[in-house]
Amino acid sequence: MHPSFVDEFRSVDAVIDSGVKTAGVDAFALSLLKVERQARRLVTYLVFQSPCFDRTDVPALRKLLAENRRVYFNGFLHGFDALYSRPLEQLVGAEFGVLRARLDDASEHRNKLFHGQLTVGSLSRTELFAFVADLRRWSELLSDAGESEIGYGGFGRSSFCKAEDPALTTRLKRSFRSLAEYESFIAQVLQR
Repeated sequence: MHPSFVDEFRSVDAVIDSGVKTAGVDAFALSLLKVERQARRLVTYLVFQSPCFDRTDVPALRKLLAENRRVYFNGFLHGFDALYSRPLEQLVGAEFGVLRARLDDASEHRNKLFHGQLTVGSLSRTELFAFVADLRRWSELLSDAGESEIGYGGFGRSSFCKAEDPALTTRLKRSFRSLAEYESFIAQVLQR
């Protein structure tokens, strides 16, 4: 377990340990936010490996992504698979199918909760904590695989950094030559 993963989920642990009545919903929402941010950061890390990008491009890269209001979690998952030679399914491993289904369920429940709607079956605190455990497990597996495979697990330092291993670029399925190509990738692959 990488230290950046442990640090990232320390706030979730604090919410759970707080014992407040809303700890289940709060930990659930916070965990899902972390899972989604991890996916985004892994994609932006892989994009930044393109030789045409350097630190001076970071504001423009951020702006292009921020201005597109149709990019969501599933888009980042597709984006990772479009960029890297080993798909997420291989990186997450044997638990991929079960955890991926749980992510979809969690997203549906989150959407209802965030819009003030009731979830089907009114999730109990125990069920919410079970989602938290599964979300954490997904992030842990992906973080560990990311650290060993690409040198970045989606947590910790900025995703806009170059890999320490220059051979990473040889494992990328796609490299960008310009901001315009990146903008096109966002529209064609990441957005829904």
